[in-house]
Amino acid sequence: MSTLSLRLPDSLHRKLKDLARREGVSINQLISTAVAEKVSALMTLDYLEVRAARGSRDKFEAVLAKVADREPPDYDALPDKKQ
Repeated sequence: MSTLSLRLPDSLHRKLKDLARREGVSINQLISTAVAEKVSALMTLDYLEVRAARGSRDKFEAVLAKVADREPPDYDALPDKKQ
């Protein structure tokens, strides 16, 4: 476990304290969870960018061309647009 000294504006610290109290966790736990969520989101973005770079539009279109051209079943159809 590491220790991190963090300076926050008073207003943000008050919000954190209120949120932590409301969620029933410590401020440290709330910050740790928020950082973990952000790191996860950024790592997911990196992963998807790497996967996208490996993709091929031609291969995608070749696979898509194999799909039958017909209407989906009722349970899978998009709802009608009503204006």
